[in-house]
Amino acid sequence: MSVVQVRTDLATALANPSRWSVYAFPPASPTANSVVISPADGDYLVPTNNRWEIDFTVNLKITMITPLLDNQGNLDLMETFMNEVFTRVPQPKFRIGTFTAPYDLDTDAGQMLAADVTVSTLTNWS
Repeated sequence: MSVVQVRTDLATALANPSRWSVYAFPPASPTANSVVISPADGDYLVPTNNRWEIDFTVNLKITMITPLLDNQGNLDLMETFMNEVFTRVPQPKFRIGTFTAPYDLDTDAGQMLAADVTVSTLTNWS
């Protein structure tokens, strides 16, 4: 399975059209109430050669983006977002890392609040 397919499968699992938009790639301008799947910081593809094929651990970053509101509203909204994303990540196919603290994100559409979580999965290319 290709990395594109891994990102697409994860985007499908995270879909929640009534709550947020999902991007299986970094968009030119992220929007509020969206989930963005992108390569993880640091190690993105970690190859393991075995006898018949090449296996890869694929490390991805899921970024959750919400509007920038007051402090309590921001934190409540982001914590709810984190919980909902966590429950939608297919387990045990994906290993979930830790969530970052929320941070301000400057976009073309203005300031947003964002938080990240890394996920990893094993795939192979024969």
